[in-house]
Amino acid sequence: MSELTVHALLQTPTVTVRDVYCTGTCRAPSQEECADATHLVFPYRGVYVRHVGEDLTVAESSQVLFFNAGERYRISHPIEGGDASLAVWVEEAMLRELAPKALLRDDDALAFRLPRLRIDARAQALVAMVRHSLREGIAEALEAESLTLTLVQRALGPRTAHAAGASLGRQRLVERTKLVLTSDLSRRWKLAEIAAEVGVSAVYLTQVFQQVEGLPLYRYQLRLRLARALDLLGQYEDLSALSQDLGFSSHSHFSAAFQQTYGRSPSEFRQSALQR
Repeated sequence: MSELTVHALLQTPTVTVRDVYCTGTCRAPSQEECADATHLVFPYRGVYVRHVGEDLTVAESSQVLFFNAGERYRISHPIEGGDASLAVWVEEAMLRELAPKALLRDDDALAFRLPRLRIDARAQALVAMVRHSLREGIAEALEAESLTLTLVQRALGPRTAHAAGASLGRQRLVERTKLVLTSDLSRRWKLAEIAAEVGVSAVYLTQVFQQVEGLPLYRYQLRLRLARALDLLGQYEDLSALSQDLGFSSHSHFSAAFQQTYGRSPSEFRQSALQR
């Protein structure tokens, strides 16, 4: 039985959007796979690791991953629970227009240089908006195409995306840290506990994480929790219960953080994405 379940949410000559679920039962790297077309993948639930040769990328909700046509990769699931991602294909000429030239390889075939970029909070919200509105049948094709292209433009924009910096060793340390954080989003981690898990000092970890990801470790963890809230808003009538399940100290703390990050309250976002 396949681990993957794929739901086609939108298919037009310009844009294809698919919702991809994986049970994540295979812990070891899978057999090699190969994408038949270059596309962008936005993880929004759970975590997995993509292996391209010796390079690995932790896929979680603050990233967009680039799957290049013809590029071989393997997938592993170090954490139980499965994962879900929004996979987006954009017609080649349009994607070339949207993507800064610095992000693309100097080849005739369309391919990205980097394995991933960190996306900002607005792009996270757009991932949720596109997915919820299409699954609920709220957005018509033209609106959904426009939202998806806005998402892609923002995810690739030099002012709204962030490429990992620092050496390969430091990037690997940050990737291990992400796995620790995503293993239990509701846990109220202490810095010393995270540092002990990855085997470095707390000071060194905070410095390296800031250097690689471009934001503090605590804010990164907050973004992971809030992205999970975006995913779950349609499943909770009681938002206080949602805030508690995600480890926030109170509903007011959750609402304030959500408002500050996404520009609207959780109830307002749910209204716009699910109940128009």
